[in-house]
Amino acid sequence: MKKQQQYDSLTLTEHPPWAKQFWADLEPLKERIASHPLFNEMAAGTLDVACFRHALLNFYPLVANFPHYMSLALSRAVDIRQPGILDTRDWLIGNIRIEQRHLYWYRDWAIGFGITATDLDNVKPPAAMDAVNHYLWNMNQRASLAEAIAATNLAIEWATGEWSQKVVHGMRHYAKTGQAVIDRRTMAWLRAHAHYDDMHPHEAMELIKRLCVNDQDRDNALQAAKRGMEYYILALDECFRAHQGNATPHTKKHAEPLSGKTAVTQ
Repeated sequence: MKKQQQYDSLTLTEHPPWAKQFWADLEPLKERIASHPLFNEMAAGTLDVACFRHALLNFYPLVANFPHYMSLALSRAVDIRQPGILDTRDWLIGNIRIEQRHLYWYRDWAIGFGITATDLDNVKPPAAMDAVNHYLWNMNQRASLAEAIAATNLAIEWATGEWSQKVVHGMRHYAKTGQAVIDRRTMAWLRAHAHYDDMHPHEAMELIKRLCVNDQDRDNALQAAKRGMEYYILALDECFRAHQGNATPHTKKHAEPLSGKTAVTQ
């Protein structure tokens, strides 16, 4: 019996020279994100909890809207005669539900740090932290599919998978000091990104290879990824600035240790 073809799987292929250079060109920006002082201090357990809560709160729109960004790209993956379109559509359909699940896991993480559901649902990030959201909306609604995938699933998910591997080890400090509730539920988002999600940026690169049919397409996708990472860095710098004595009143409201809750480590 002939083996049934699997339509929802994406096989990674060896990078041609241009793709190797594409990946290498993004490495410095990726490293700036993954090794940002905000994440280094989170990983060490030394980040002031007010800044930690500020980050969790104001990066929430990025996480919450991630499925929407991908759905915008999906809505334009219609001409399956074009190279890579069918593969991209299948991949987006399979991963949008995963990103929706991550939304709930991120909420659990934030609530574990004393942020309320009302805070999350009504957050208005500072302009520098919100710029990445506007960029991703625009790219997924108007740019080519290769640019959208590069700006969203490569630029954002690549560095996130790396810093989360470090940060997951720093959570025990916040539990021990009573500043957060750390358990299996509140750690789900971090653990997911630190483990099985590490394939997403590589899969995104595979799609970019299939979608880009000429040098101009490839350069456009590279510039889209670079700009996505630059906006990511802009958001991190703004967030960390609050740690340097410029916390907003809303951040200070959450700065007290948790009361009436037991911090648990697992």
